[in-house]
Amino acid sequence: MKHILAATGMKREAALVSGDRLRSVVSGGVAKLLPARLEAALTRQQMVGIISVGLGGALSPDLRVGDWVVGARVTDGTTSWETDVAWTRRIVAALGPDARLGAILGSDAIVANADAKAALHEATGALAVDMESHVAVQVARAHGLPFAALRVMSDAADRTLPMAALAGLRPDGGMNLAGVLWALAKDPRQLPALIQTGREADVAFKGLALLGGDHLLCGPGIGCPYLGELLLDVT
Repeated sequence: MKHILAATGMKREAALVSGDRLRSVVSGGVAKLLPARLEAALTRQQMVGIISVGLGGALSPDLRVGDWVVGARVTDGTTSWETDVAWTRRIVAALGPDARLGAILGSDAIVANADAKAALHEATGALAVDMESHVAVQVARAHGLPFAALRVMSDAADRTLPMAALAGLRPDGGMNLAGVLWALAKDPRQLPALIQTGREADVAFKGLALLGGDHLLCGPGIGCPYLGELLLDVT
């Protein structure tokens, strides 16, 4: 059976989108670890496409928490890569008016500051930012596989995330509760912003849950059109 490989940042994201036709790999927010993890997954099963999927930060001021951004292209700020047209069209059609089609910026570091988000939006034209897409698209290109990118917004462009929230992820993609509590103990004034960040993330996770399991909002493999056929040419 053919499968799609999903690049995610967190174990929770991976659990929500994984299914019979989709296998997930987590970066744990460490971009340099993701290529080897994707390569290892590609050797274990037959994959016919790679998708970067999960939560993302809004760069466009028009986006709200819970909105979908479908990548027409991915950029790292220097180089841009187009996504697979047929796959992208199917995702957009499935999501309907809830989806925004545009560029997604891949970053090696969390973009937490509202001023930094505004500057990156102006410099790159990207609608959203994540920490996996720029890595996953290069692995897909190296293997001649189609690539798609889909992100649900967990923080708006005008929101600066509290430092305690940035300590919440382990390299294995699990939650670092001790790190969050330690950061909060050093500056308890972060608590209201941290609570708001958690609430907004929950909205995004609920949207993400519609993609996998029994929901399949976009269809098997998050709408990939290549699951039922041999992939002969994806250039």
